[in-house]
Amino acid sequence: MATLTQKTLNFNRKIKLSNDGGSLSSDTGELLYREFDEKIGFSKVLEKHLKLNDSRAHYLHSNENLLRQKIYQMVAGYFEDDAADYLTTDPVFTHVIGTTALASQPSLSRFYTRFDKSSLESLNQANQELLDKVHAFRKAQSLFIDLDSTHSDTYGNQEDSSYNSHYGTMGFHPLVAFDGATGDFLKAKLRPGNVYTSNGVVEFIQPLIEHYNEKFPETTLFLRGDSGFAVPALYELCEKESVFYIIRLKSNAILRNIANEYHPSTTPLDVSKTECYFEETIYQAKSWSKPRKVIIQSVRPAGELFFTHSFFVTNFEIASSEAIVRAYQKRGTMENYIKEAKIGFYFDKMNSHSFLVNEVKMMLALLAYNLTNWLRTLCFPDGQKSMQIDTIRTRLIKVASRLVKSGRSFYFKLSSSFVYQKFFWNVLGRIQKLQIE
Repeated sequence: MATLTQKTLNFNRKIKLSNDGGSLSSDTGELLYREFDEKIGFSKVLEKHLKLNDSRAHYLHSNENLLRQKIYQMVAGYFEDDAADYLTTDPVFTHVIGTTALASQPSLSRFYTRFDKSSLESLNQANQELLDKVHAFRKAQSLFIDLDSTHSDTYGNQEDSSYNSHYGTMGFHPLVAFDGATGDFLKAKLRPGNVYTSNGVVEFIQPLIEHYNEKFPETTLFLRGDSGFAVPALYELCEKESVFYIIRLKSNAILRNIANEYHPSTTPLDVSKTECYFEETIYQAKSWSKPRKVIIQSVRPAGELFFTHSFFVTNFEIASSEAIVRAYQKRGTMENYIKEAKIGFYFDKMNSHSFLVNEVKMMLALLAYNLTNWLRTLCFPDGQKSMQIDTIRTRLIKVASRLVKSGRSFYFKLSSSFVYQKFFWNVLGRIQKLQIE
């Protein structure tokens, strides 16, 4: 790799810049991730489940190391495979991966082609095993399954890329599920860009629900979804599996008439105040096999004459109508999770011609997201557990250090003027005290 050996700055000709500093790294915080990785068995679980179509007779880099390298590059913000060409002998990355040199961009690119459908499912199984381990450690009494779909733009001839009229662009239409209480990324499914929001949702979520009911029968499951998931088959699945659900309904003439009977658009007594009411009714759409409970939220903003109505179908029995709507509204945090997965881990960057390879890349982004989310929720101090990945990189990962070898030890010397050193050492201490089976 050709490098500029030295550059003089014009504002002060005595200052010279060069990138030949030796055993330096700008990503020392990756060592904390690796320490946490070992604590929860992250890499060990991935190695156990990873099964690829590998016909190589001789190789320098194992599939397990290639997988770890790619995930750790994502965590540090190096999303493009060719970043590996610059990190080849980086002292932190080589110690994190456990090799003398990192795999190059061609090696990483070939790694994706060794996946098939069963290989991809093995990563889902690994993610689920890790989710189970963390869920058991938290002793969580409930799980909020938040469903949503998002869009991944494409700019070439990617397989199954299609025009989505809602987003007004070409791309894919992934289906995702998060735990609304913890931010854990439960599951993702890549889909062609032109499928409707609820397409395949029952097949997507049923194995997840059945797994938690079997593995954690003491955990209460809740499911939330917007009107795109208002399909009878999903209600019936939740009712069959004893899952509480709140799903928004699209407005129609019958529902609006019911709402208007509760709150007709009369002249408000005080135009300076917003009015908000919550009602409950029993309703059965033509496609439903039975009547169900529907909550109506009626809002008249200050200065307005007419009410706007929102409708939610649910099987909650003991909560008030207002509490049910408020519980649904907390689903809004999921938008932040999706945003972080996209911006922070390139979850939506689909640049391969192969649909399967794009889904593999999406799955690796999911794993990198979860590794970060488990680290911050289990080991960050109170008040900092919701820290976003950009801030985590600034305060924890992007830390400069020099490697000094002495006898059998490797000393990573951090800068004495490192601003966030108190937070850095606090997190490391919490990681090493963590006791998780």
